[in-house]
Amino acid sequence: MARVVVDVPLAHLDRPFDYAVPEGLAGTVQAGCRVRVRFSGQLVDGFVLELGETTEFTGTLMPLAHVPSGEPVLTPQVARLLRTVADRYAGTMSDVLRLAVPPRRAAAEKRPTPLPESLPGPPDPAGFARYPAGRALLDALAEGRPARAVWTALPGEDWPARLAELCRAALSGRRGALVVVPDGRDLDRLEAAAGRLLPEHSYTVLRAGDSPEKRYRSFLAASRGAAQVVLGTRAAMFAPVRDLGLVVVWDDGDDLHSDEHAPYPHARDVLVQRAWLDSCAAVVAGTARTAEAALLVESGWAHEVVADRSTLRSAAPRVQALGEDFELARDPAARSARLPSLAHEAARKALAAGAPVLVQVPRRGYVPSLACARCRAPARCAHCAGPLGISARPGPGGARIPACRWCARPAATFDCPHCHGTKLRASVVGESRTAEELARAFPGAAVRTSGSTSGVLATVPGGPGLVVATPGAEPVAEGGYGAALLLDSWALLGRADLRAGEETLRRWMNAATLVRPASAGGSVVVAADAAHPVVQALVRWDPAWLAARELADRRELGFPPVTRIAALSGSPAALAEFLATARLPADADLLGPVPEPPRPGQEGDRERYLVRVPRSEGVALAGALAGVQGVRSAKKVPEHVRVQLDPLALV
Repeated sequence: MARVVVDVPLAHLDRPFDYAVPEGLAGTVQAGCRVRVRFSGQLVDGFVLELGETTEFTGTLMPLAHVPSGEPVLTPQVARLLRTVADRYAGTMSDVLRLAVPPRRAAAEKRPTPLPESLPGPPDPAGFARYPAGRALLDALAEGRPARAVWTALPGEDWPARLAELCRAALSGRRGALVVVPDGRDLDRLEAAAGRLLPEHSYTVLRAGDSPEKRYRSFLAASRGAAQVVLGTRAAMFAPVRDLGLVVVWDDGDDLHSDEHAPYPHARDVLVQRAWLDSCAAVVAGTARTAEAALLVESGWAHEVVADRSTLRSAAPRVQALGEDFELARDPAARSARLPSLAHEAARKALAAGAPVLVQVPRRGYVPSLACARCRAPARCAHCAGPLGISARPGPGGARIPACRWCARPAATFDCPHCHGTKLRASVVGESRTAEELARAFPGAAVRTSGSTSGVLATVPGGPGLVVATPGAEPVAEGGYGAALLLDSWALLGRADLRAGEETLRRWMNAATLVRPASAGGSVVVAADAAHPVVQALVRWDPAWLAARELADRRELGFPPVTRIAALSGSPAALAEFLATARLPADADLLGPVPEPPRPGQEGDRERYLVRVPRSEGVALAGALAGVQGVRSAKKVPEHVRVQLDPLALV
């Protein structure tokens, strides 16, 4: 008998089913392999969870129809994790399986997987010497103890090398390691560090941009136990690492760690669950710190790995805010100017010293949005009321004409309905326009842009030049930047988002950490009010303080992570039926409804409810929502209700 989880995305069928194993397939079938089975008259895919001799089914079992491969790709540990994740997020195991196991490639299965020649010794502890608890963490990993840590990296830290050293420590103790980073650029740097510090074939890289065969080949290197270290982006959180001893997530505040497919798991939360299930070590690492990481420290689940203040001061650049009293007295226009004299002077000094300058702008494009130059009201299209913008592509004669960003109609003339002004201004200036302005302000200096519009640069040379980048697209400069200018701060701080302050500091610190220390002339200028708590955290370089403050504020207001929240989206009628059926926890707080912004491919009016419960009731909430989805699935209700627990953005 084979117990099979079938690939059927129906909530009421979210359980394994027993099938008979024909004699002709008995030598091929094993736990974890792929099979094809008959289910409701159709031939569907599935995975064997386990083999046995008895079944609770009283009828005659259907036989397995086909075994595409006897390769075991679903380990018992990963299967248990998938079930846990599905239950946590009110999803189905088949949904999580699609995220965890890549499609089969027969050619990759036929190729042998190379083995490492030997395991390495412990890493050089000098890399973590600047952190008082760093040596203890390395020793715990080498001894196979389940240490849990929140590591806040120093400014300018070679974090890929430090993460590779953590993996080497686990590998020296004959345990595996799994590291998840936000994007391909981070993964490139991590892979390069692993190539220097880990034996050949001891690690594998799961990269979303690889070809299906290469990705499956890398997956098999882990599932076969040849590579005990797995490095990858979000999907690698489910990688089948043998003898797992360590899980690491880098920059856990990056929204790329949150999967956009149901049931919408977050890599940090999945790896924390995995550390608990497998009794292994876990490290939540980054330059900044999230409220979720602060909760792990506050609860005692994890310990801090941080440097002392004197070490921090020697590594950090000098950070100045344009809203400081001294600067306002010297330059009264600093509060409203986009590039005040302080920022201009910092850039000029860095260029004169032969160092590059990083300029971070919060939006992509040429001029993402326009406003009336007189009253600052957002400029709207006269036809559809959509926002007006300017493309970087010039029109006939080289002129750039404002056009609607919804209907694309040009707006050759403008008449403000509020004050009848006829001139426009940029409400937020993108990287392309900023590059033009800086080229005029610093004639003769080379100007590069890095972002989705112009392409993301991985590195830039160490000579004098200006680099204009959007958050997350800042390239690494050889020798570090001489200065960084953080512009248009209000566009980040003023967002109507629960995580606006936390996310702003993360983006600022990820840029500022690329700057040379103050002792080498490195400086950071942030265009923001010096009294703002986020600005204070940056000036003092104290992300732990802001994270603890954020956690306290959210606890007082009843927001995650001290509570769990589910977002329910659908038509008004479907939501009313859903909530009437749901048996929510007694202390659940129902918020809404509010109109939901339209999504691609969706028609009709949609609303959203939020259901909030104490963190201790999170499992009960997920079970209640999954139960309603199962009832609706069994009844074949045509209107779908989207359920998302712990949504990343709450606006």
